[in-house]
Formats: sequence, structure tokens, C-alpha cells
Amino acid sequence: MVGGPCFRRSLLAALLLTGAGFASPAEAALTCGDLRELSTLLLQKHIRIHMMTPEVRARAVSTYVERLDPQRLLYLEAEEQRLAQRLEDAFLEVRSGECGKLRAIHEDAISRTRAQEAYVRRMVGDGYQVDTTAEIVLDPEKRGWPKTVEQRDAWLRALVHFQASNFLASGETLPEARERIVHRYELRTRRITELDREDLYGGYLDALANALDPHSSYLTQDALDDFQIQMELSLEGIGVALSDRDGYAVVEQIIPGGAADRITALRPQDRIIAVAEDGEDPVDIVDLPLRDVVRLIRGKKGTRVHLTVLREGDKVERFQVAILRDKINLEEQAAKLRFETKKADAKQLKLAVLELPSFYGDGDGDPTKRQGSRDVRRLLEQAKREKAQGVLLDLSRNGGGLLDDAVRISGFFVRRGGIVAVQSSEERTRVLEDPDGDVVWHGPLVVLMSRVSASASEILAGAMQDYQRAVLVGDAHTFGKGTVQSLIPLRTGLGALKITTGLFFRPGGASTQHEGVAADVTLPSLLTEDLVGERTQPHSLQVAGIEPFVSTAANGDGDGTRWRAVNSPLVTELARRSHERVAKNAMFQEIVVEVQKRAKDDGVVRLSELLAEQEQEKVKNGGKQADEVAERDKEVPTPHLEEALNILADLVLLNS
Repeated sequence: MVGGPCFRRSLLAALLLTGAGFASPAEAALTCGDLRELSTLLLQKHIRIHMMTPEVRARAVSTYVERLDPQRLLYLEAEEQRLAQRLEDAFLEVRSGECGKLRAIHEDAISRTRAQEAYVRRMVGDGYQVDTTAEIVLDPEKRGWPKTVEQRDAWLRALVHFQASNFLASGETLPEARERIVHRYELRTRRITELDREDLYGGYLDALANALDPHSSYLTQDALDDFQIQMELSLEGIGVALSDRDGYAVVEQIIPGGAADRITALRPQDRIIAVAEDGEDPVDIVDLPLRDVVRLIRGKKGTRVHLTVLREGDKVERFQVAILRDKINLEEQAAKLRFETKKADAKQLKLAVLELPSFYGDGDGDPTKRQGSRDVRRLLEQAKREKAQGVLLDLSRNGGGLLDDAVRISGFFVRRGGIVAVQSSEERTRVLEDPDGDVVWHGPLVVLMSRVSASASEILAGAMQDYQRAVLVGDAHTFGKGTVQSLIPLRTGLGALKITTGLFFRPGGASTQHEGVAADVTLPSLLTEDLVGERTQPHSLQVAGIEPFVSTAANGDGDGTRWRAVNSPLVTELARRSHERVAKNAMFQEIVVEVQKRAKDDGVVRLSELLAEQEQEKVKNGGKQADEVAERDKEVPTPHLEEALNILADLVLLNS
């Protein structure tokens, strides 16, 4: 789950009790008769949407269609429009306690899937050869729905050629590739045929939940078990958060301290298209349910998993990555401090870099367990003792964590005042205050952020900006996840509902939801607007602001100003100096050029180019896999961190 849960233990406990009250001594299977009651519960608990309006129903229909045909190759454009109307009628029928129309739609989808399998079998029969001139737009949304049978068949043929090339690139022979393609479509037919009524009803509930916002969902019992494992960070695997998008498993976040983080071979928005155990044949995972993909990737510590990855940029790359599974190293997630020396205006400045990959710790405040806020306080005091002249707080990989810890750490930089307001689904708003009157660090402060910075990290960044306490540097804005999700368990065997029940607001009154927190000084980034962020998610909530609650006691307590406010003239001067440096920096200019190339990309994958580039990469990397190359380049410092330090040096000088 992108952005971290930001659960408050007390809030979660209360809602767990509410969910427990729903339990009844019924059979452990989801029935059609349950759907109306569970749909009502979803709407009652949601933060914003409380009625089944035509718009909500249309969203749910759209979500259901996308999951029924993620590649948009089962239905023609006119058929999809008729399907949407049939689903509208089916969803209305569900509200009356009947599911016959929903089951009829499922039977029709089974028939179409069988026909598609038969077509592919004929296509890759004796005499089949990969057409290296084939072209395909992999993103179904860009491709749209086929208008004619001929167009649909042409797109399907191109997709099969692409799939065959993937198997050949993994070292398979052509006969083996043909066999694997047939097996892939057999499995797809088997999966949809073997879906039982409980799966069908769960799909309806999940589509309805996703129609409310991107983070609400229905979790089957298996999915709930997986979710709880992830929440406890005891997952043995590669340390990657995945999402399901158009039938592809897409990398959303690289978990700090995980196996993938250590080799830096994967990036957000990479698509994983095949998975293999060490020494075994790869399994094609396109269109595979995400929970099944996760189970393939997850495994025992010390075993190796091989991923086939598709990366789209100014060109399309396909490569293999081998990752040694391991438990997430909590030490790697812990706060770290180091010192850097910067020369500015003939002066040597000692600057502290405090990296905080997550807001971690025990939600109950157990003093015997490691707590992020205690670690950060200790490191800030160390920075003072060692006479650092400025602090760079690095949140660029911080996807969130404990809300209370984010509030406590924010309070280390201001005297007192509200840090964040939490609004519940009953529209009650509670302001969480800095818990003490201390200012641990009074000196110049720069916060490095990115579009990966989400949830709790956005709360800290927003508070620092609203109190004019720090300069925010990095991507144009943070991720934009300003919502709280609560888990409501259902009766035994039915799983749970995960529902958005709260919203976060900054001291200035704006929400971090959808828009994120804007940087004061922006730097060129590969994480562009259309790739990463809450606003790219379907049905993302847009939220109006509340009354500001900025405290006048944040900067001093009758004893004078303790730190210099970051005002507009100061930010303007820092941005001017930074932009001059960035314009001369070769690494930043490479990023600018790549982003410009991406903007011109037509989304078409050409097999001839893909195969040629793959051969070139093998020669360039000396036959090494992408993970080995990434390991070689891991220690290269990022230009963003270097420039953030330059900005901090400027801030120190301007403050003095």
C-alpha cells in the first residue's frame, strides 16, 4: 500500500470493535445476500461518500470492466458499452439481494476467454514465427477498445508476438515459447472458469470500494492475512510494494531496508512481467491476480527469485533481475546521521544529513522497543554537540509510518503548536499538537522530498512549510496521500473492509490529500507528474481546506525568536542560486533530456527496437544482469542530495 497506513492505534482499535459487532454466526462464505449490508457499511464509514449515487455506480462499473478485461481484448468498443449498461442493471439488482445478472456476465466472460485461447492456439501452431516487425501499445488505456474484430485480432497477434519475444529473451527455444504461450492462455481460462460465487461477490465489493477512493478495498481472508503480514514487516521477500494496473504488476515503492533496495535495480513504475525461482522456468504473470504475483515473489530468506522487468522511458527496456530474498532489515529503516563538508563563499561549512526512511516504532510507546522519534532526537542532539551548522532532513524515500511519531519529530523543530488536524467520517476535527515545548534543533533546516514521500512524511513537510521553519527541496510536490484507512474485520472467513475514514490537514488549513506538499525549490526529476502521485490514481479524493490553526507560539515563548523564519524573499534567492547550478549540472541536464524524450513517446513498443536494444545492453554490461550493474553503480551520490546540501549551505550563509 503506497504511502504507508498512518493508522492511529486508538482509532483502529475503536473501529475494530465496530467491525466485531457486525459478526454473526453465519457460514464462513460471502453470499449475495451479504452484499447489500456490506455495501451500506462501506458507505456509512467512508470519509466523504455516503450514498450510492449514479456517479459512484458508474465508477464501480468502470472498475469492474477493467478487471474483467484488463488488456481490452475480450470486448469490442460497442460491446464494452453494452457491457457497462448490463453491469449497471446487475449492480442495481445486487442492491435488491439478487445476483443472477452478475453471474450471467461472468459466464459470458468465460465464453469469450475460451474463444481467445482457441484463437491463440491456432496462431502459435506449427510454422509459427515471431514477427519482429510487430508493434503494440502496451498501455490498454492509451490503446482504447478495438472497434472491429479485425482490429482486436491484430492487437492480440501483436501481443502474442511480444509475449513470445519475452520467453525467447529468457533463453527459451521457439517450441518452448509456443508451449508456454498456450499454457498462459490455458491458465487464464482456468482462472476465470474456477472463480466461484464468493470470488464473484468479492469482486463486486472491491470494485465498489475502489469507486469511493483508491485506498478503500475489500480484502478476502487470504488478502487480509497478506495485509497483516505486510503491516508487521515480517514479510520475507524482496521488499517491494506492488499495485495491479491494467493487468500488470507495477512497482509502486521500494521498501527501505529490503532486498530490492540494496541492489537498486528496480525503480517505481517498473512492470514485472515474469517471475522464476532459481533454476526454474519463468512464470508469465501478466493478468495474474496481484495476490498470486506476491505469493510467487515472496519466499524464504536466502533463496533467489528472478524477475523479468519492463521499463518504459524514452525507450522501452526489458531486462532480468535476480534478487536474494531477505527479511526487511529494520536497521536499514532506522534514522541515520552523517556529516558533510561544503565550501561556500570561501568558508568550510559542516552540515548534517539525517536520513529518515520511515516513521517507525512501537505504536504503544514501549520504551524497550526502538522508536523513530527517540532516534531522531538523539541524532539531532549529536548534530548540535558536533557543531553542525545546518541539518538536511532526507525524506525522499519516506513513504509514511506512525502518525504519532511524525507529530513528535515535527515538534523537535518548533516550540509548540498544532502539527496536523485529523478529520473523521463524522466530520469531527481533532488537532494533534506538538507534545512538548522543546526545540531540539534551532538551526537552518532543509527537507529533501520527492513524489515518493507520502502520508506521515507529508505531514512533517507541510508543518515545516506552514510554520516557515524549513526550505523544502526536491520534486515539484510530494505523493499526495492525505487519508487514513481503517480496517473493519467481518465475520470469520469473510476477510475485512479497508475504508478511508479520515483526512489530514496542515496547520495552514490545506489538506495534503491529492495535491501533496509543494517544494520551495524544485529539482529536475524522472518521477514525472503523470507517473507517480495520488492525483494519478483513479477516483482520488479532492478535499477542501479547513480553518488554519498555525500557532503564534511556534517560534519562541516570550523569550525572542529562536530560529529565522523562511520567508518568500529568502526562498526566492535560494531558488535563483539553485537554478543557476542545476543549469550547469550534467546529471540534471541528462534528466531533463530524458523527461523531454518521454513526453514525445507514443507508447508504441516495436519488437525490432526492443530486441536490438536488449543485445546492445548485454554488450554494454558485459553480459551482467541488471542487478549486478546496479550494485556496481550503487555508491554514486544522487544529484538531488548534492544540490540539497548546496541549498543548505546557501541557507546557512544567508542566515548568518
